[in-house]
Amino acid sequence: MPTPPSAPPAHTPPSALPPFALLANPVRDYAWGSTTAIPALTGTPPTGAPQAELWMGAHPSAPSVLDDGHGPRPLDRLIAEAPAQLLGPETVRRFGPRLPFLLKVLAADRALSLQVHPTRTQAEAGWAAEEARDVPLDAPDRVYRDRGHKPELICALGDFEALCGFRPAAATAALFDRLAVPLIAPWAAALRRRPASEVLPALLRHVLEVARPGAGDLAAVTAALHRTAADGGPFAEACAGYARAAADHPGDPGLVAALLLNHVRLRAGQALALDAGVPHAYLRGVGVELMANSDNVLRCGLTAKHVDVDGLLAVTAFRTGEPAVLTARTPDDGGTPDGARTPGGGGIEERFPSPAAEFRLSRLRPTAVPVRVDLADAPQILLCTAGRARLRAPGGAGLDLPPGRSAYLRPGAGPVRLTGPGAELFRATVGG
Repeated sequence: MPTPPSAPPAHTPPSALPPFALLANPVRDYAWGSTTAIPALTGTPPTGAPQAELWMGAHPSAPSVLDDGHGPRPLDRLIAEAPAQLLGPETVRRFGPRLPFLLKVLAADRALSLQVHPTRTQAEAGWAAEEARDVPLDAPDRVYRDRGHKPELICALGDFEALCGFRPAAATAALFDRLAVPLIAPWAAALRRRPASEVLPALLRHVLEVARPGAGDLAAVTAALHRTAADGGPFAEACAGYARAAADHPGDPGLVAALLLNHVRLRAGQALALDAGVPHAYLRGVGVELMANSDNVLRCGLTAKHVDVDGLLAVTAFRTGEPAVLTARTPDDGGTPDGARTPGGGGIEERFPSPAAEFRLSRLRPTAVPVRVDLADAPQILLCTAGRARLRAPGGAGLDLPPGRSAYLRPGAGPVRLTGPGAELFRATVGG
């Protein structure tokens, strides 16, 4: 009788996995990335190539890898096989069988593209329209890669520079007067006479589609930015930032769009929350970024990629004002059932406010007293950004987290202990 073929080795049932496991995370090599910041964080040698983003999660284009006891496997595949065990029944009920958030370390040495994200309703309509036109998912002019929205929050790990939201109209008019460049000077009067919600869309369309300023016009704007940055006035710091963006993207008409936005500097521990419709761009720095698990981006400049002007204007919220800079706060009750707390009740978890249902970001700074991290009905990712932390399960299994390493915490497996005097960790989980 022939010998039957041997069965492939069975994988460990997800319910038998330990409450936490180390993640191996992909690095994205976008051209704007730093060559040194992520290697410095992770303790790996620089390759000489840009390392822009360290991804932690289950995004299908670059999932983290988790060892389930029979070798490393992509996290998205493990979740697809057993979503209730790896996400928790409540997370599956709310968001379906996929991890609803993506955690990143972002390291920018050059300005990212100026961009806006759609609402969920806009994303669903945009996806349906492009599907009806049979636009391939990998087409360069494809805008909607999925049906989701993409709120995001970024917390600076050091000095961080960004553009965020439309500046108040009177201040933008004053900036245009100070620059005194023919390309934009007439718009100062328009911003003073008419509502910004009327002027800003017309200005963007004019710059991105109608006028398409030439090299001479943009050179004049750049020269004016350098001059204004050097004069020490109220716009000096912002103009220096715009001038660096111009150098990063020479000849890009999106420079004029950038001038409409607030220039923001964050210190370590400060954060920005970016909702749908808010134009923004990150210019320089390293930060921990948490977002809904979507790829939908509409660009409005500082990029060689496709710019859909009509689509951009349809999803942009033309509200003006100064962005709110966020700081993390400790819950008054010393922790919540899905949070972190010391045995004595003194919570060490500092949470960043965010309206997004898909995610919540917290910062943990353990002391010598062990911290209990409760594993409620939601997945969590813990990322160590400084010092060295250690997780210990009730049964005694332990896991070290040096800087740049992260762990996936399975929901419902019971509390684990976290120690690490002097360490800093960020905790990503589902929003309330």
